[in-house]
Amino acid sequence: MILQALCQYYDALARRGEVIPPGWSVVRVSFALELDDEGNLCQLIPLKVRPADGKKELPRAMRVPEQVKKTSGIAANFLCENSSYFLGVDQKGDPARARRCFEAAKALHEQLLSGCNTPAARAVCAYFARWQPEQAALHPALTPYLEEIGKGANLVFSVGGAFVQEDAAVQAAWNDHRAAGAADRAEGLCLVTGRRGAIARLHPAFKGVQGAQATGASLVSFNAPAYESYGHEQADGTGQGLNSPVSEEAAFQYGAALSSLIADREHLQYIGDTAVVFWAEDAEPAYRNAFEQAVFGSRAASSPVVTDADLKSAVANLASGRPVDLAGVPLNPQNRFFVLGLAPNAARLSVRFFLQNTYGAMLANVQSHYERLRITGPNAATGAPTLWRLLNETVNQNSRDKKPAPPMAAAVVRAILTGGSYPVSLLEQTLLRIRAERNVTPGRAAILKAVFLKNQEFHVPKEVLQVELNDQSNYLPYVLGRLFAVLERVQTQANPSLNATIKDKYFNSAAATPAPIFPLLTKLAQSHLRKLQEGSRFYYEGVIRDLENRIHETLPNRLALADQGVFHLGYYHQTQKFYEKRDKGGNENV
Repeated sequence: MILQALCQYYDALARRGEVIPPGWSVVRVSFALELDDEGNLCQLIPLKVRPADGKKELPRAMRVPEQVKKTSGIAANFLCENSSYFLGVDQKGDPARARRCFEAAKALHEQLLSGCNTPAARAVCAYFARWQPEQAALHPALTPYLEEIGKGANLVFSVGGAFVQEDAAVQAAWNDHRAAGAADRAEGLCLVTGRRGAIARLHPAFKGVQGAQATGASLVSFNAPAYESYGHEQADGTGQGLNSPVSEEAAFQYGAALSSLIADREHLQYIGDTAVVFWAEDAEPAYRNAFEQAVFGSRAASSPVVTDADLKSAVANLASGRPVDLAGVPLNPQNRFFVLGLAPNAARLSVRFFLQNTYGAMLANVQSHYERLRITGPNAATGAPTLWRLLNETVNQNSRDKKPAPPMAAAVVRAILTGGSYPVSLLEQTLLRIRAERNVTPGRAAILKAVFLKNQEFHVPKEVLQVELNDQSNYLPYVLGRLFAVLERVQTQANPSLNATIKDKYFNSAAATPAPIFPLLTKLAQSHLRKLQEGSRFYYEGVIRDLENRIHETLPNRLALADQGVFHLGYYHQTQKFYEKRDKGGNENV
């Protein structure tokens, strides 16, 4: 399903003229070797560009002949390679191997360009004929950049101010070479397209995923000897891949489509270690822009400016099945939408999740998620926390690694976009942070509310899962959380200069083991109440009395995990009530 969806995306991009043809790929290139007509190296041209976000310069994305999949052996690419192959030098500490790489590149270019009678082709052949790797360290054009290019930067050739890969005769030579190679491939029925064709032995490798190999990681690969079963063993190794045949055409299409998604840094999102890419079936970028802003709270620099109010209205209409016009582009809620999460796994990419639905249905799930998160607090006016802020609530912000747990983060994304239950680990991690920091932030309270509303296995009554305080609830954990907030308030009102309050000493134990803790806290409160002015004392005594009257059972020795979450929710609701303005009579709201 993933490969089929990516091939369909490639077809949509091709109809829009936004995709590379078969046999070519987009690679990030740092420098161009400028040659004269005799093949002499004249200068090194830096090709790095500064992105729209103003961050550090990045290598330029260029269309070059399709790259081979690199292994530990030596395999040269045509017209785009690193210094080992084009200069015969690198910083890997093995000059002999670098020399062999150069000879491999020389043989490939002489083979493909010997029949091309253009200045560009002749210059490249002349370069390989006359260049000596020993020249690199002394060449004035290379000296300022030698260290950088020796670390693996990609290089291309330029002749007469034009890149060699753009020469028509050179392109024809490459296409003929590729077609001749495909004629020797084993044929079969492609599982992706359903058509017969040459079967791909090796599948594309994808660069640019954080944590994966810099040389590229495969989404599909075959590991010996599994690919040799069912009679597919062949002496020349061409049986590799025949057990699950994918045509070279389909392999190129899904590879080009996924490469374009990964290379689009404005829309590539990371959740923990998972790279998340997303696309609409018809390849209209407006769907991606709106989705990114709605789910991740970020906007690509190149996308049209859409106000939060317009986006919220558009999402509401699309979630209800009504088409909208956003920034001048019509959006259809029935258009298919896909979200793919990829994580690095040695030389491969692991699929964390692959989600597909209509655009409107997926946004409806997102909208329901945000509605469950809605809670009173200082950020209530700006809406529920975005995915980033939500996951950050589960992480110690003082730690060196501030990434959320990858499996949990991926499961949260899946739950939000599919409308399924949240992972229990989200609740566990949130409670862990609350216990560690003794702080129920608005985001953590929102998570507790959302999890208990969606995950019915916790059996939390909805009366306590409100946006604001429910002062009529008699649910014991909720009442105890409220009572703790009031007792803390009494202490801080009576002793404003305290360095440590009951929250610092007893918050976790009160939530986990209320029976031995609350009698101690209520006894302490009596001494605190005596320090208050008469009006405040009568007021708080009444509030405490009301809460204690709502306790109709013996305090438990231990609260279950879910009930501890409800305790924290009651504490948060009551605390937020204290922050509201005083009522007309001058009393604090509770």
